[in-house]
Amino acid sequence: MSFLLRRLYRAFSTSTAATTQAAANFESVCKDLNRERNLKRLVEKFKKSSELYRFRTKAAIYEKTVRRLASAQRFRWIEEILEEQKKYKDISKEGFVVRLISLYGKSGMFDHAFKVFDEMPDQKCERSVLSFNALLGACVNSKKFDKVEGFFRELPSKLSIEPDLVSYNVVIKAFCDMGSLSSAVGMLDEMEKKGLEPDLITFNTLLHACYGSGRFPDGEKIWSRMAKKNVVPDVRSYNAKLVGLVSQKRMLEGIDLVEEMQTMGIKPDGYSFNALIKGFCKDGKLDEATNWYGNMRKNDCAPDKATFAILIPFYCEKGSYDQAFELCKEIFNRKCLVDVVLLQNAVDGLVKGGKVEEAKQLVQLGKSNSYRRYTLKIPADK
Repeated sequence: MSFLLRRLYRAFSTSTAATTQAAANFESVCKDLNRERNLKRLVEKFKKSSELYRFRTKAAIYEKTVRRLASAQRFRWIEEILEEQKKYKDISKEGFVVRLISLYGKSGMFDHAFKVFDEMPDQKCERSVLSFNALLGACVNSKKFDKVEGFFRELPSKLSIEPDLVSYNVVIKAFCDMGSLSSAVGMLDEMEKKGLEPDLITFNTLLHACYGSGRFPDGEKIWSRMAKKNVVPDVRSYNAKLVGLVSQKRMLEGIDLVEEMQTMGIKPDGYSFNALIKGFCKDGKLDEATNWYGNMRKNDCAPDKATFAILIPFYCEKGSYDQAFELCKEIFNRKCLVDVVLLQNAVDGLVKGGKVEEAKQLVQLGKSNSYRRYTLKIPADK
């Protein structure tokens, strides 16, 4: 009996060790891809890694790799790695195909996205509302807004599918991005007539479109409609309304809205604080803008690229060069990626304000920081 137990123990230990080693090898493959800086080698490694079934189940790796290639405008290589996926049996699974359609769409390669959708029957892959929605999403992400309504009206009957809430939300998003708010609201009416209840995504899309385009009364109508549906607003909802108030210079109401958010247990985020800071900067109110920057920090909300782009030029304009300099140093402390023009203008402003030593320190920080090189010049050197 003891001999049998020893055999079983050794077999189990061997199996566990093999599994652990396989997991470690896979993690090594993923880390190697993330570390690869040469995009051509990245493509080759990705294609090789795609041979592993486990690798093909990791949507996040696909997303990150394609995003890197798209940022570098390497669309031919995006096509190379995604077309490579068609040789695997996963191509007969709708979820896998939806991933390819979505990735092509996010890369602005709509024709490729449509081709993948169109080839699904040839790949023995059934098309449902899931892939239909992916195609609509690819239209929006590729900014092919004119195609969305046509597909929405024509394809369901051809494919024997029924548009769902996601379908309507994508079409509403398309109309909002086109600036056709009346059509977007019309889709809201249509979905309700068909028995589909709008959700928070539906209303947030409409709120951002209305408030963000200066149509505050229309935004208020959508807000009331959301309340009647018992859809509870989140931070994105409040931020949309906050932008609307700030754009109309109703700053006190904006502050009240932020206080209401906190009363409702919703924590203002960077977008919220940036909206108020921007509003006060536009009004030329230095103390108020500085105060809300302080509130941002007190609420454990980190300043971001937008915060610095709003405040630094404003401080220079107002002659508050010490504050501008401190914010510039904060950029480097936080390793925040900003436009070099922002920093160069700050250097110019500091020199103009007699802060030459501070300007030289910024130039040096641009050279010596550990995350990105900024070539900055003292104006006299130009």
